[in-house]
Amino acid sequence: MSHHKKRVYPQAQLQYGQNATPLQQPAQFMPPQDTAAAGMNYAQMGMPSQAAMPPMGQQQFLTPAQEQLHQQIDQAATSMNDMHLHNVPLVDPNAYMQPQVPVQMGTPLQQQQQQQPLSTPAYGQSSATMGQNMRPMNQLYPIDLLTELPPPINDLTLPPPPLVIPPEKMLVPSELSNASPDYIRSTLNAVPKNSSLLKKSKLPFGLVIRPYQHLYDDIDPPPLNEDGLIVRCRRCRSYMNPFVTFIEQGRRWRCNFCRLANDVPMQMDQSDPNDPKSRYDRSEIKCAVMEYMAPKEYTLRQPPPATYCFLIDVSQSSIKSGLLATTINTLLQNLDSIPNHDERTRISILCVDNAIHYFKIPLDSESNEESTDQINMMDIADLEEPFLPRPNSMVVSLKACRKNIETLLTKIPLIFQSNLITSFALGPALKSAYHLIGGVGGKIIVISGTLPNLGIGKLQRRNESGVVNTSKETAQLLSCQDSFYKNFTIDCSKVQITVDLFLASEEYMDVASLSNLSRFTAGQTHFYPGFSGKNPNDIVKFSTEFAKHISMDFCMETVMRARGSTGLRMTRFYGHFFNRSSDLCAFSTMPRDQSYLFEVNVDESIMADYCYIQVAVLLSLNNSQRRIRIITLAMPTTESLAEVYASADQLAIASFYNSKAVEKALNSSLDEARVLINKSVQDILATYKKEIVVSNTAGGAPLRLCANLRMFPLLMHSLTKHMAFRSGIVPSDHRASALNNLESLPLKYLIKNIYPDVYSLHDMADEAGLPVQTEDGEATGTVVLPQPINATSSLFERYGLYLIDNGNELFLWMGGDAVPALVFDVFGTQDIFDIPIGKQEIPVVENSEFNQRVRNIINQLRNHDDIITYQSLYIVRGASLSEPVNHASAREVATLRLWASSTLVEDKILNNESYREFLQIMKARISK
Repeated sequence: MSHHKKRVYPQAQLQYGQNATPLQQPAQFMPPQDTAAAGMNYAQMGMPSQAAMPPMGQQQFLTPAQEQLHQQIDQAATSMNDMHLHNVPLVDPNAYMQPQVPVQMGTPLQQQQQQQPLSTPAYGQSSATMGQNMRPMNQLYPIDLLTELPPPINDLTLPPPPLVIPPEKMLVPSELSNASPDYIRSTLNAVPKNSSLLKKSKLPFGLVIRPYQHLYDDIDPPPLNEDGLIVRCRRCRSYMNPFVTFIEQGRRWRCNFCRLANDVPMQMDQSDPNDPKSRYDRSEIKCAVMEYMAPKEYTLRQPPPATYCFLIDVSQSSIKSGLLATTINTLLQNLDSIPNHDERTRISILCVDNAIHYFKIPLDSESNEESTDQINMMDIADLEEPFLPRPNSMVVSLKACRKNIETLLTKIPLIFQSNLITSFALGPALKSAYHLIGGVGGKIIVISGTLPNLGIGKLQRRNESGVVNTSKETAQLLSCQDSFYKNFTIDCSKVQITVDLFLASEEYMDVASLSNLSRFTAGQTHFYPGFSGKNPNDIVKFSTEFAKHISMDFCMETVMRARGSTGLRMTRFYGHFFNRSSDLCAFSTMPRDQSYLFEVNVDESIMADYCYIQVAVLLSLNNSQRRIRIITLAMPTTESLAEVYASADQLAIASFYNSKAVEKALNSSLDEARVLINKSVQDILATYKKEIVVSNTAGGAPLRLCANLRMFPLLMHSLTKHMAFRSGIVPSDHRASALNNLESLPLKYLIKNIYPDVYSLHDMADEAGLPVQTEDGEATGTVVLPQPINATSSLFERYGLYLIDNGNELFLWMGGDAVPALVFDVFGTQDIFDIPIGKQEIPVVENSEFNQRVRNIINQLRNHDDIITYQSLYIVRGASLSEPVNHASAREVATLRLWASSTLVEDKILNNESYREFLQIMKARISK
């Protein structure tokens, strides 16, 4: 059976015309044009055209099961006619039996049966729930998980089950009228109408939200309303959106969230005479994702300038490791990349060891070539109550002091090059930075290579022996060692300060404690274990990520709230932010490379056929503008458990349980987190078997699930093997960093972290590794990637070349028995034992097209415009019978093989069972 067959969903609801006529437009607003001129046709209205309908009497190829069901429906229809039921609408019985999947000649009968939609109601369900007033809904396609091995990993790239919203529910039918999954993604694309059905399904209801898609705001921005008119419901305060209804000849509009009728402001129809527009041209009417320019009533103060306070470790370990030099060089090269759209950006630099070193930076206009000592350093050794010397001259304008900032950066390595102090007073330095920029808020960016060991917030190395891989691991290794790092974030939230951490050291850094600084201030912790300035690959990774971080756009003084229509309520929130109230998430600064998860509850029965979610983000951009970003999502509701399952989004559900597991690991124990992950799979499989699967299944006892959820067990099983959750000995810094990343990664990178992409390079297609060609034959900036294979060593040939991408690292696996020609094409040497191993880059081999293609693929995988991560490449040599026993790199090679093999998550890894064994265990549990 083919594992790469795409799911078949109803397509009619997606065929919207971009220039369609508003369906609810009153007569007085109707433009003088006919339907054809407006670009509307039957297909765009969700109705089949006559040309698309099969001719009368044309024979259709049906399976025996379909023919039998046809006969049953015909008999039922004849019986109903004989009963003379008056005033009952007639239904074409053939409408229920249109084949959803075209049957192909030569297709095995088993495949035909598995691909047919499961339309039979579960025991105890009313047949009336199937029709749902004849609304088109997603269909169930049952599959057997045990016969679909290896799993069809191409399903991980499929879009979620479509949101079946008919065009008549939108003011202007368009694909833009409902929010894209890139912005907001629901775990359920058909919402249960009551809480009992939601609980019965065992499926979670949550929203994966990513308000910004790119690091830089000038890439594909949503529409912006600049006229100052913001229309909101008087009762629920939701914003006007494409799903409201105009009533009373357009004088009023009905809120789709609470059903209240509101007056339409006169300004909606008062357009500029030079640019006449109707209300249906407004962004809030046409687009589910849009922005308002916020008026004064949404602003408490003038939007503050973007402010960066760099807190740099200048202790001995930072100097020896090369971290200080790397940081200074990166800042020098990227000063002009720091966002300064309104030319108000301000900079402050603090150096820290056993004292806090401030720098007075004069204006460029006050400096001249003869006076070189105008940049003054002031040392504060009193760490108990540090004060600010000349606070007004510590935070300076980037534009007005650009040259002097550069001069200072070039001097810092010289000032501290002979520093022998091993202390690092992070806590007092954070408090000083807080007082320095607390008046306006902004970012404190910490670059550290030393464990804080002086003053408030002093940390000690924890004893991991005897605690790792036990029930005490969370309490003793993953908890916050000093309450300062949590209490300080409360103060930061009050004055709009975010703390970002760049931790790079070969020693223990207590990431578990320090990461709280970024977790509760909407920041991020970046960890670089084993960093060495002598390794150019370490320098490239740190410099690339640090440069992208400081050049990334961000917004300040940000709050985000999600509203639900009647019956829906937000209950829990996950991600990096400060939860200010029961439904308001506060961000001192909102980054562009994180996502958030909101849990939703059905509080009361939903009477309507559709429900709505609206996310509103109030923010200040770093160009002095105050804006409101609106994201509106419409979803159908249902009373059918089968329809709930047919519309479940497996990737969003995986993200939901990932966030739950991270919370459990940090607050309870790793064992409880693993139990939660496994129980999520067991509950869904058991519920599907009990409520949906027909009991008299032919043959053996299959492990049934619907096709749109078949990758969910694989993702959850793979999550238990992730560094964040897997059993065994894992350094606490590595585990804490992994947990920190999992709770904030955007969805597509989260999935790659859980289930890595694996590419077979030695037999890749001829076009792989070459630029994508346009229709005119011109090369684009995108490279064709090979088709990924399953993450299992059973597909690895001993002579092959493979590339593994887990989102954080790249592993290039060269089979130990690879032919000399392949080794030479990639590395320029024919002896496989001469190739470099470990953290390396592939050398450039002249006249080798294959070498160029491999390097192109690696560069393409590293090319991101929506996240700052740069994956280091690790070269791994596979085992060989001719491998020397006492080879100099034998120990390093063994470690690399074990690390790379741990990413092959379908295999048995240490004490963790293989995916096939996992499914057998699940089958045994639900069969009890």
